[in-house]
Amino acid sequence: MPEMTVLLTYLAVLIGFVLFPGPSILLTLARASTSGTRAGIATSLGIGFGDVIHTLLAVIGVSAVIMASANAFLAVKVLGAGYLIYIGLRSIFDKTPLQSQMELPLITPAKAFRQACLAEVLNPKSAMFFLAFLPQFVVPSQGYIASQLLVLGLLFVLVGTIATLLVALGAGILTRTLRRSSAVLHWQGKVVGTLYCALGIRLFFQQR
Repeated sequence: MPEMTVLLTYLAVLIGFVLFPGPSILLTLARASTSGTRAGIATSLGIGFGDVIHTLLAVIGVSAVIMASANAFLAVKVLGAGYLIYIGLRSIFDKTPLQSQMELPLITPAKAFRQACLAEVLNPKSAMFFLAFLPQFVVPSQGYIASQLLVLGLLFVLVGTIATLLVALGAGILTRTLRRSSAVLHWQGKVVGTLYCALGIRLFFQQR
């Protein structure tokens, strides 16, 4: 089990993520606004289920690497930090309009769940994110690496799913707000990108 101070820091970071529209939020919002609330909820649950799978894979892979050697941990740390900084910079400088990410065809809830789950499981960016994000909140000296990763991963899934469910339920209002607000369109990528970069820098300087 992670230390309480680590858990509180982790939860604060997760809340920071869900306050701004990321890929999961945008996909759920798009599904709910085009295919209805039930499709949005199904999309949210599909993404959450896919993230549970990523969590289990990260627990198996990362815990083994961290326990193997200091050099292996250093490699994971450097690669993870580099990836977080990379996607952070991509988010900051990405000029893709938010509206273009919200144009999806009509779909049933069952199909929305299957597509969201499959897309999340097969998305290498999601896998890399879990491998890069979770280890920086692990304290190896506390022992029980696998259990720490599992708790962190499931908390990520819980917070993310709650956020996307709320988005699905309030899709109509959120869609109108996001499409009207040029400030949200301009700053959402920059804020999320800055969070990624900060996490990457933090991970790079983390000690084993």
